[in-house]
Amino acid sequence: MFFERLPGFIAQHYVLVALFAVVVVMLLQSEWGRLNQGFRMVGPAELVRLINRENALLVDVSSPAEFAQAHIVGARHLALAQFDPENKELAKVRDLPVIVVCRNGSAARGACARLVKAGFSKVQGLEGGVNAWIAAEMPVVKGRA
Repeated sequence: MFFERLPGFIAQHYVLVALFAVVVVMLLQSEWGRLNQGFRMVGPAELVRLINRENALLVDVSSPAEFAQAHIVGARHLALAQFDPENKELAKVRDLPVIVVCRNGSAARGACARLVKAGFSKVQGLEGGVNAWIAAEMPVVKGRA
């Protein structure tokens, strides 16, 4: 019954069907890009596991003011403006897990992509950034150190 009426619906509502097709294609492209980005975003609980069990390096690419306001214990600050995947500190850990964080997670995605492009094999970012870490009631440090 449904398939018999489908051609008539499409003929009467071709604009609606075309818009639906565009939305589906855009969603598929978005998911395909997310799956093939070469890194993954993790939550606070997974971040704790990576730090504790895999000795992951935690790199915070927040601005200096945001880093001083609150950052995760043990995070190394490397402002996005000076972020370079060939940095001597980062080059040493090319095959170890590297986790990139920022204030809300958006800048971390770009930094993760640059690390993957530079040949880093185990790159993750903190989904939601330091804000998600604080919302999960995890400990933070204030100040520049």
